[in-house]
Amino acid sequence: MRKEIENEMEDELRPEYDFAQMQGGVRGKYIERYRQGTNLVLLDPDIAQAFPNDNAVNEALRLLIQIAQRQQSNIAVQGKE
Repeated sequence: MRKEIENEMEDELRPEYDFAQMQGGVRGKYIERYRQGTNLVLLDPDIAQAFPNDNAVNEALRLLIQIAQRQQSNIAVQGKE
């Protein structure tokens, strides 16, 4: 049965698509560019409801970073006293 499935898949490919004759293809040629420009995050529905777009999410995260940095600097100052 497995062999029938493999043969069926091979039969679906048109004869003009002979990938063995293709030259010059480089696997992963654009992967670094893709990684630099892509950062997708799936939000839970309740979180997505609070943020209508990517700018709202970015602004909220920036504020959270600022709060965390202030708290860290306050803890560092208190530790020196």
